[in-house]
Amino acid sequence: MATDFQTSGLSDALVILGAAGIVIPAFARFRVTPVIGFLLIGLAVGPAGLGAMTGVFPWLHYITISNPEAIEPFAELGIILVLFSIGLELSFRRLWSMRRLVFVVGAAELLISAAIIALGLHLIGQSPAGAIGLGLALALSSTALVLPLVGTHSPVGRSALAMLLFEDLAIVPIVFALGAMAPYAADSGVENLLTTMLFGGIAAVAMLFAGRLVLPRLFAQAARTKSPELFLAACLLVVIVASLATAAIGFSPILGALLAGIVIAETEYRGEVEVMTAPFRGLGLGIFLITVGMSVDLRLVAANWQSIGLAVLGVLSVKAIVTAALLRIEGARTSVAAETGVLMASPSETTLIVLAAAAAAQLIQPQTAAFWQVVTAIGLTITPLLAKLGRLAGRGVDSQARSEITGALEEGDTPKVVILGFGRVGRMVGEMLDAHAKPYVAIDSDVDCVASARQEGRPVVFGDVSNSELIERVRPGSPTAFILTMDNPVLAKRLARRIRAAFPDLPIVARARDPAHAAELYKAGVTDAVPETLEASLQLSEAALVDLGVAMGPVIASIHEKRAQLQAEIREEAELTEPPRMRGRRLRDAAANSQA
Repeated sequence: MATDFQTSGLSDALVILGAAGIVIPAFARFRVTPVIGFLLIGLAVGPAGLGAMTGVFPWLHYITISNPEAIEPFAELGIILVLFSIGLELSFRRLWSMRRLVFVVGAAELLISAAIIALGLHLIGQSPAGAIGLGLALALSSTALVLPLVGTHSPVGRSALAMLLFEDLAIVPIVFALGAMAPYAADSGVENLLTTMLFGGIAAVAMLFAGRLVLPRLFAQAARTKSPELFLAACLLVVIVASLATAAIGFSPILGALLAGIVIAETEYRGEVEVMTAPFRGLGLGIFLITVGMSVDLRLVAANWQSIGLAVLGVLSVKAIVTAALLRIEGARTSVAAETGVLMASPSETTLIVLAAAAAAQLIQPQTAAFWQVVTAIGLTITPLLAKLGRLAGRGVDSQARSEITGALEEGDTPKVVILGFGRVGRMVGEMLDAHAKPYVAIDSDVDCVASARQEGRPVVFGDVSNSELIERVRPGSPTAFILTMDNPVLAKRLARRIRAAFPDLPIVARARDPAHAAELYKAGVTDAVPETLEASLQLSEAALVDLGVAMGPVIASIHEKRAQLQAEIREEAELTEPPRMRGRRLRDAAANSQA
């Protein structure tokens, strides 16, 4: 009975679900990405970890994965859902605006990195064809790991996304090119490549147009049923069909998932689809990371640690330098180029596919492929560490941004209001400050938003508002107030605490999602928190009363009175739920400030 349980896959499912239940909360508690936790779990429960001891301790079957191959399809589904969610954050206009980054910088990064790695391998004895195959494989970077770590809206995320998009498009041509280079290949290899590219382009265009016609109707019909299960089934159906369609013509299934996400991003159902698929995406990515951890054999690493360490270091160095140099030539800020270069340095999960293709084409020996598979697995494992190192590298060279922010605040010798975030809300706040002749400087991390605002003559500078050093950059300019406009509750609360600690006397006005979030912001030290839901209700009430014939004067007075009452209630709730120690410290600080 125990053997049936172990071989049925239920034991492996329990290990994976148990890992998710332990890893995600534990690492979230210490503010560490769960990526590291899943990789360590895979290392521990895989055949090279505790799984190797099941013959001596049979009870280990219940906490190890007995059939790694059986969970690989679920890991592939996780990667597909990750790419689908990335597509949901894109739009056709955004992709068009990135065309130079994708097809110029992305192509140059892949080809130059591959050429340098191939040349190095050829100089140490690898055959020319094998060196080219290994160079192309190792030049790829991990879409599934990189983008969840940095997102797609920051300058670093935007640069990484552009290069990763080109790499995803290039996987199929690379695989076919390796097949055409095989010793047994004939001219049919090139013909197959050209045929696949032609049909792939036709299929991609057809999917985009058909999706814009069919998907809104499909999701509208699913929404009318008011059944979350049916809506979720429709989401998964779209993802799987799109992935199968691109796989059927020879392309990677992740390309189909990406296209499906882009199409849905143009509809009004994007937000609901993103929410419904998020749990599956996270669990699938966790399974993929566990499979990566299982592929690392610590005994093999220990036996060849010098050569493996040199290989990992060589690949990381080449890719980091090439990526950073190309981005600087393209005009990216030094900090963005440095962070993106380090982040993109590790190999990709698709590197394993290209290595298998090179081995199947007899361009490299099986033992060579196994060696570089270990190097790839180690590179994937340290990707979260590279993300942290990249942020440190970016901060270390970001003196230009520091001087730019300080210079903008000191310009004109007039103290200015600081607006953090210059999106839709921040832009409106800036227009109102201009209308009342109140000077301000806005800081935003979206390079496109900054460029657009500067073309309009607005005082907007680039800066990462999540950077803990931002306050020190602002301090020399002696700001008069802070206005937080970002739609990120956790970031707004964190910024409010930092600003209040650095500027005890300045007004801090913050955008809040709802009264509960406003209460949290008051506890963090803001002077005023403006809940979006409260203001929307008051504006609706004002419009309704005026349309019903009530005079404007009494309406405005009652609206102001109601707003003051609601804000007082929110403040009272914040004070009641505030821990006594925090309340006492806040009152002491307020008394000290009033005496000063």
